[in-house]
Amino acid sequence: MAKSTIWERCLETRDYLQQRVPGFTPQIAVVLGSGLGGFGDRMSQEAVIPYEEIPHFKQVGVVGHSGNLIFGTVGGKKIVCQQGRYHYYEGHTIQEVVFPVRVMSALGAETLLVTNAAGGIDTSFNVGDIMMIRDHINFQGANPLMGTNEDAIGTRFPDMTYAYAPEYRVQVLGIAEEMNLEIREGIYLAVSGPSYETPAEINMFRTLGADAVGMSTVPEVIAANHRGMKCLGLSCISNAAAAEGAEKLDHTHVAEVIDKMSRQFESLVETWIERL
Repeated sequence: MAKSTIWERCLETRDYLQQRVPGFTPQIAVVLGSGLGGFGDRMSQEAVIPYEEIPHFKQVGVVGHSGNLIFGTVGGKKIVCQQGRYHYYEGHTIQEVVFPVRVMSALGAETLLVTNAAGGIDTSFNVGDIMMIRDHINFQGANPLMGTNEDAIGTRFPDMTYAYAPEYRVQVLGIAEEMNLEIREGIYLAVSGPSYETPAEINMFRTLGADAVGMSTVPEVIAANHRGMKCLGLSCISNAAAAEGAEKLDHTHVAEVIDKMSRQFESLVETWIERL
């Protein structure tokens, strides 16, 4: 028997999910990063499906990632939400990392909101800031579009000029101003992880033009653009990136910072979704 293609597996998963949540066609897909899973609990939920029950989905293995696919509504919009993601550094292939995004697209979502916790490279950033991603640098050494292109998924050479939709960024800036919430804008650089970066690496990334660094997001955004989805990316600056003489970085501290800022973050996201 011939091995099924990626798109065939996506459709198998889509069909299973449509049986679990009949008649539900999401407008927006959301990927919640480290410590930000609480947004899923604010949704008016129709179904919460653990990843282990979903065909071709993988387990999450990082603290702060619940591992549920949530179907529900926010502000009258139908949402499918990854409450936790799995990462390249966990040993998953890059294709496995982006599989949920492709499935959410197959379900009908045309917009992707992707979030993460990131280290601040720009020295003007403060711990607890929200950075809207203007563009990204892929430093992971992998691309989810490598290999044979499946035309059913997208074109061989997708354009990435506007990987993060400019109109979405304008909307978020306007909402933040109404909320008296300062929003940073910047370039997100993705590394493979899981070790945090050295001071020398951070200096190099700053020279390259990066404002924040993390271990996710870029593969999903590439895959979403391949599918023709419009993307918005938001980073929670959870720590200052490594520097000579700085305190050592610790994931527990990152989680504590995210927990403190999550309310503002969730309110911003909820208002943006309502106004889409």
